[in-house]
Amino acid sequence: MSEIITTGPRPGTSGTSSYTALLARIKDEGLLGRRTGWYWGLIVVLIVLLALAGTAFTVLGDSWWQLVVAGVLGLLFTQFAFLAHEAAHRQVFASHTWNDRAARYGGTLLTGISYAWWTSKHTRHHANPNTVGKDPDISFDAISFRPEDAASRTGFLRVLVRVQGWAFFPMLLIEGVNLHWQSIRTYTSRGPVKGRWSEASVFAVRFVLYLGVVFWFLPLGMAFAFLGVQLAVFGFFMGVAFAPNHKGMPIIEPGRRVDFFSRQVLTSRDITGGRWVEYFMGGLNHQVEHHLFPNMARPNLRAARVIVRDYCKTQGVPFTETSLVQSYAIVVRYLNEVGLAAADPFACPMVERLR
Repeated sequence: MSEIITTGPRPGTSGTSSYTALLARIKDEGLLGRRTGWYWGLIVVLIVLLALAGTAFTVLGDSWWQLVVAGVLGLLFTQFAFLAHEAAHRQVFASHTWNDRAARYGGTLLTGISYAWWTSKHTRHHANPNTVGKDPDISFDAISFRPEDAASRTGFLRVLVRVQGWAFFPMLLIEGVNLHWQSIRTYTSRGPVKGRWSEASVFAVRFVLYLGVVFWFLPLGMAFAFLGVQLAVFGFFMGVAFAPNHKGMPIIEPGRRVDFFSRQVLTSRDITGGRWVEYFMGGLNHQVEHHLFPNMARPNLRAARVIVRDYCKTQGVPFTETSLVQSYAIVVRYLNEVGLAAADPFACPMVERLR
């Protein structure tokens, strides 16, 4: 259940000193060190898998088994997107330039997502997670994250918002298309875009080559089916990896002062489940630790989690973690509850509590 954060640091404590003490502990444990060798190993594995998928595509030819290849590509593109995300956070390489190039060009080439758009959006999210008016991830969009937004819906969206929790995961099947569209909008916008032409060129080359191969080797109908499956799998798995992290967690209203440590911990949720969940989510299952230490390498987040969880206990700050399945249930329930405001604001217990 989402709540409103209305207070700052606890009486007699300093949010800055709390984070400083935790940061010192993390540094002493060597958890901010680079794990470049681990990342190179992951990169090699993903490239080999991509090559095998390409080989299967060539061998299968005019066969509906190509849809399996399309699904595999959707999964691989998701993993490359995770890598680009980590490079953008300076987690992968010691060199700022290498990280920037890996995310800007490697990520854009392999995933078709604009680095410029992603960094602008994601930087604002990290600075103010779940903060109204500052976090773009809870902004007024197809999905409403606040009762006030849900109540303002009209027409078809007013109908949709009532069942948006149930509709959320099916809607992720078109999220891949949305991510590409947001990238195109970024490149064609009138505002300043860092590296617009060089990045847009890589983006264009990616789609010319990719679409060219698909439509050259496959019959027209099969080619469209291939793209549909690949985009659906890509968008869905991107969505289900990011969805559990903040949805249903406390929301910070405008003007509320919350220290950095409390803001990052209270608005984030960790996901349990071991290493398979870690690979499935690209390390995003350690969301609390990722927000506290955004440049920490993925393999170090697991050890940091133990330290952060114990530290939160001593500080009296709630540390939230749940299973992957339970997190999805929370997301569905929360979004549906918000959507009730569109039908009858006075019937929604959330609205009553947040008044």
